Amino acid sequence: MLDEKQIIELLKYGERINLECKKAEGKLPNSIWETYSSFANTSGGIILVGVEEHMKEIDPSKRFTFVNVENAERRIIEFWNTINSDKVNINILVDENIGICQIDGKKILWIEVPQADYKQRPVYINGNPIKGSYKRNNEGDYHCTEEEVKAMLRDANDSGNDGGTLNGYTMDDIDINSLRSYRIEFEHRNPEHIWNSLDDVQFLKNMGGYIIDRSTGKGWLTVAGLLMFGKGLSVRERFDNIRMDYIDESNLVSGSRWSDRLTYDGLWENNLYNFIHQVLPRLVSNLKRPFRLEGMVRVDDTPVHKAIREAIVNMIIHSDYLITGVLKIIKTDKGFQFSNPGNLKLPVQMIYEGGHSVARNPRIQTMFRMIGLGDNIGSGFPAILDAWKKENWRKPDLSQNEELHQVELKLWMASLMPEECLEYLSKLFGIKYSHLTREEMIILGTAYLENGVTNTRMQSILDLHSIEIGHILSELVAKNMLINHPKGRWTSYYINHAYEIQEEQIELSDLSYKQIQFKNKSDQIIYDYIQTNGFITTHQILNITSITTQAGASAAVRRMMRDGLIQKVRQGRHFIYQLNG
Repeated sequence: MLDEKQIIELLKYGERINLECKKAEGKLPNSIWETYSSFANTSGGIILVGVEEHMKEIDPSKRFTFVNVENAERRIIEFWNTINSDKVNINILVDENIGICQIDGKKILWIEVPQADYKQRPVYINGNPIKGSYKRNNEGDYHCTEEEVKAMLRDANDSGNDGGTLNGYTMDDIDINSLRSYRIEFEHRNPEHIWNSLDDVQFLKNMGGYIIDRSTGKGWLTVAGLLMFGKGLSVRERFDNIRMDYIDESNLVSGSRWSDRLTYDGLWENNLYNFIHQVLPRLVSNLKRPFRLEGMVRVDDTPVHKAIREAIVNMIIHSDYLITGVLKIIKTDKGFQFSNPGNLKLPVQMIYEGGHSVARNPRIQTMFRMIGLGDNIGSGFPAILDAWKKENWRKPDLSQNEELHQVELKLWMASLMPEECLEYLSKLFGIKYSHLTREEMIILGTAYLENGVTNTRMQSILDLHSIEIGHILSELVAKNMLINHPKGRWTSYYINHAYEIQEEQIELSDLSYKQIQFKNKSDQIIYDYIQTNGFITTHQILNITSITTQAGASAAVRRMMRDGLIQKVRQGRHFIYQLNG
């Protein structure tokens, strides 16, 4: 249920890509059904009927005007009658998704359209999925292409994309060395499994990689069988729309674009099994492996190693191999980037929460799971989040590009606010930086480290509503610390590296603690934070400083208490730290 305050905040701070305004007085506009389809097929959104948007107007107070919707109650009845008719193929709304709100004496309609479940897509109008399906992009609603509609129809089928028969592709197209290597791994993981005694054809058949055509008696490889174990030439011949690419951009020497690369060079058979086994050792080659024993056996696997394996398997099993794209992995000094063709079948928030698993290629997923790679109960991505959280690294960034049909996962091996970031921002913005809230500091730090931020990215880091984040971003733009760059119906924000410190910013209250000789930068950051926010906890210390352990945070506050700078105060069952005196 949206009220006047929420709608005004939405218009001022909301993202245009999830908001559509329709000027309507006497009747519902026909374009409302195109927007309904586009929101349902993308990531949902809100339609406001009776609000006119002036796209070229920058001033938020002048950008929107309200137009009274005549007979608003009657318009709602018309809406329900139409959405339950053959105008649209499916109604995904309930009574709570639509209502009337009065603003400035004018009645407007609001309609909340959720993202349709992958089994419900495509949502289309006028009885024609090819001509009546829409999606949302930076410019608004657009007609889906035939390929996009076909992709949604494929995704609606829980049997997946990788079980299709490839007529003409036989065991002659299998790379025997790849299959043999896989079977050795399989037997090692499953020594008593009955499939170990089968020949290659029967083994592949049981794994979903080979099918016998009952009408002809002939056997053909499936999509899963060829992609996993096929000869490179056969894979490239059938899937010339897909490439596999690994680039190592870490430890670069002057003049080099990469330090290592794996691509189609004729030196390896280009199938998925070989790709993952070629890339995994490269990805984890310089990760720390602490010495640990389980009984008498050394175990040098870590949550980070497992998370990286999960990331690459997720990339492979969720790819759409029937569209054009690249399976790409980039390793840098700051972390890893995984990208694959296709769109997310589930909302990003559901993936972050875990407990949901809808692989686009379930047979390939099973093949990896049977040799200990990947998870099929929806805990894979949370495992990545947990591993990164334990290292106090930046929260992984999972996103999709609807226009390019590409999913990207960035794993940053850097803290939320590393020391060099804090030093740069403190120097750039001067004393005003220490007066910012924790959320403002994190947004600026993210913009600096990731070369820009969006509302969506900050939602995943701060766990705040988009309107709250929009308000904070607008405040930072007003303070001239961020520069906003509109891109159609959404906006990116960048650090204002040309920021000029004004003399009038410096006040006596700001200078009072500058005479304190802090033992290190973290102490000064802690002191600044308490002065701005009134208190701090050890958990907050981990978020705003380069300190990475609870023991380190406790040592810092003990040191500052010994110096008489702060005091420990009980607040309920917990302790907080305030300035002394």
